[in-house]
Amino acid sequence: MQEYSIAVLPGDGIGPEVIKQANKILKILESKLEIKLNLNEFPVGGAGYEATGHPLPDETMDGARKADAVLLGAVGGPKWESIDFSLRPERALLGLRSNLGLFANLRPAKIFDALTDASTLKREVVEKLDILVVRELTGGIYFGKPRGVETLEDGSRKGFNTLVYTESEIKRIAKVAFEVAQKRQGRVCSVDKANVLECTGLWREIVTDFAKDYPDVALEHMYVDNCAMQLVRNPKQFDVILTTNMFGDILSDEASMLTGSIGMLPSASVGGKGGMFEPIHGSAPDIAGKDWANPLATILSVGMMFKYSFDLEKANGWLETAVESVLNDGYRTKDIMSEGGKEAGTEQMGDLVAAKLEKLC
Repeated sequence: MQEYSIAVLPGDGIGPEVIKQANKILKILESKLEIKLNLNEFPVGGAGYEATGHPLPDETMDGARKADAVLLGAVGGPKWESIDFSLRPERALLGLRSNLGLFANLRPAKIFDALTDASTLKREVVEKLDILVVRELTGGIYFGKPRGVETLEDGSRKGFNTLVYTESEIKRIAKVAFEVAQKRQGRVCSVDKANVLECTGLWREIVTDFAKDYPDVALEHMYVDNCAMQLVRNPKQFDVILTTNMFGDILSDEASMLTGSIGMLPSASVGGKGGMFEPIHGSAPDIAGKDWANPLATILSVGMMFKYSFDLEKANGWLETAVESVLNDGYRTKDIMSEGGKEAGTEQMGDLVAAKLEKLC
């Protein structure tokens, strides 16, 4: 029997609630696929800080390294905003990505037919939308050095961060984007700010040259400000968006709202050992414990885990179908509620998807 080890990191806020629903799904998949899943839970983010004084405890990092995949809930909250920057919950994410070598973040923005009218944009603009943002994850301005805050001679302070990319870093993320595009519509839009940032000028040059090895993929370039505008003007022009760490962080959140709710979208961070899978939403501490959180993004992240880490793509297909079926039945969490919908809490939504999954596989 095939065995897989999963490091489960519930995190903060609604993280434990949505992870609880994901665990229901994991148990069903374990049974239906006749595999063995070893789930090991560790604290991370604010929970890690409270337990050990650090958002990424050594035990958590060690568990993530040993695992075949990492499933993350969410981290952060106002409770920890006053602590030292280096110890804030979000620093755990950067540590996990860097230490696991997860340099590529895949963020789909795919709209389910039943939620087309939940988008703030007109139906004809977003209907059948299916975009994948491929974001470089371990380089760029979030990791570049020098960085920090220093005091000047006059007593005032200066903050600085450095945007850095090497040729090898650009090539490896481009490879991911082009290979993914080959399995989709065969189009890559590389997003940069080459007109004012020399680093992204190099990005554009290298991506252009790299594209010669993929004659079946059409490449275009777009400045990030224009891309941000085009995402709300004509989003269906995009297939795969390839971009830097910071630009991808911003654009993928923008793209997520085209689908109706940030609570609907999963993500996969890959490139190193295993991979890390998480919803793109935050910890939402204001609704934690109220049974309001949408667990669908976390459940869909489980599907991406089976697809990218375990090479069991059929499980991802089952989960997408199960989620779509529940939505077609009219069930909605508060964030995607619409007139005539049947409101479901976090727990009920997890149960509904689990029931559909049981019948599908």
